[in-house]
Amino acid sequence: MQERGLTIDHSTINRWVLKYSPLLEAEARKRRRPVLGRWRLDETYIKVKGKWKYLYRAVDKNGHTIDFLLTSKRDKAAAGRFLHKAIKNFGIPEKINIDKSGANKAAIESHNELNGLNIVIRQNKYLNNTVEQDHRAIKRITKPMMGFKSFHSAAKTLAGIELIHMIRKGQMAQNSNLPLHQQFDALAA
Repeated sequence: MQERGLTIDHSTINRWVLKYSPLLEAEARKRRRPVLGRWRLDETYIKVKGKWKYLYRAVDKNGHTIDFLLTSKRDKAAAGRFLHKAIKNFGIPEKINIDKSGANKAAIESHNELNGLNIVIRQNKYLNNTVEQDHRAIKRITKPMMGFKSFHSAAKTLAGIELIHMIRKGQMAQNSNLPLHQQFDALAA
């Protein structure tokens, strides 16, 4: 903006992020490439109002982001909400790799039982390195921020961060050979 002679306050940009991130993320969901049937599921910590909240994330075998969800608790119910959201949006995986988290295992087993599915669970912290490394890209952006002031603004901002991360990884079905800013423009148009 400054190169174009515009002076814009950072709070204006923050308001744009909060308003347009959910809209852009919804549009990106329609244009994404299909994901593979083997998922890696894990959660990471994000600070909101000085307290730790949990960002559940899943990636496929190739490291492409499947879905994400910010929750206030790290328990079976939160893991179940995330799993239900991911399966509703991207289909049933054949296998899910998780670390030693009991909440994730309980949520997958409960989902299998309630829906008559047979999703294979592999619990091994070393098989989850793909998602653990993928957390780094999100943490690299959120760490220098001065923290989130509200849960809702954190969720919307993280949606925008995840969207840009997906575009960088080439997950959009159309225009994936274009530069990042042109892919973003095509998504916003």
